[in-house]
Amino acid sequence: MNTIKKIAVLTSGGDAPGMNANIRAVVRAGVYHGLEVFGVRRGYEGMIDGDIIPLGIESVSNIIQRGGTILKTARSKRFMEKEFRQQAFEQLQAHGIEGMVLCGGNGTFTGAKQFSEEHGIPMIGTPGTIDNDLFGTDFTIGYDTALNTVVEAVDKIRDTADAHNRMFFVEVMGRDAGYIALNSGIASGAEGIFIPETANDYHEFVNNFERSRRGNKLFSIIIIAEGDESGGAFKVAEMFKSLHQDIDARVSILGHIQRGGNPSCRDRVLASKLGAAAVDALMAGMNNVVAGEINGKVTFTPFEQAIKMQHNNMDTSMIDLARKLSI
Repeated sequence: MNTIKKIAVLTSGGDAPGMNANIRAVVRAGVYHGLEVFGVRRGYEGMIDGDIIPLGIESVSNIIQRGGTILKTARSKRFMEKEFRQQAFEQLQAHGIEGMVLCGGNGTFTGAKQFSEEHGIPMIGTPGTIDNDLFGTDFTIGYDTALNTVVEAVDKIRDTADAHNRMFFVEVMGRDAGYIALNSGIASGAEGIFIPETANDYHEFVNNFERSRRGNKLFSIIIIAEGDESGGAFKVAEMFKSLHQDIDARVSILGHIQRGGNPSCRDRVLASKLGAAAVDALMAGMNNVVAGEINGKVTFTPFEQAIKMQHNNMDTSMIDLARKLSI
């Protein structure tokens, strides 16, 4: 029988819409199981500094719809050093914390695995990142909201592109993954999409553009993933303008607007489902796993697999679809 009585939750790395819904689910599921729940502020930085607060039902009231994270977040270089991990362990001991739920990405899970192996505290992860680049889940918390934010922004940019007969090169987030770029490009009717997972065929892209001009379409939207080999939107725009100096080309970097905003229904449900599942996993004696959702079912993937086997199996049929629709 599991004897855990006190657990803690933290958010780490880049913020993602749905993190608050995840925190709320962990707290409510913990209370349901009769646990005492704490929140660690500022991720691993707060763990090192002892920035730990009690959380109850009232603490997480009216947050499910909010973006960001009430616990704040950070990336911690100090946590990479054994000395500071020991300090973090002592802070958890001082509060009697016996298990943790961590919402974040690869860096978060790498730190959690090392910490748990050194100090024996069970760690359960939930995948919180807009990039959708983690192995062990179909979708990550925050991805759906970010995707819809991009589509809404590109729809507005398209109005200006059409009005002025301009070509817009729009750079979106995703780090080394092209999921946001690919799916937002398809959804917004982009004439070109550049992602890290495929080699860029500039010849095909230029041919499509020239075909559109002959058909009297005088504006275009090109979506570029920030991690693409081309070097970003400015580089792609420069390349294209060198071939077509007569075009009116503009660059738009959407940037951190993609991280903010109220989470979508899908992200709220996913975050709630995985937060509660993470608490159940702690109660069942599990450790060093990430709670994810595959084909609608909750699954648990070891940290080591989630870290090493990044979600790089992009559906090639979607890439083909984007190519067909861009003509």
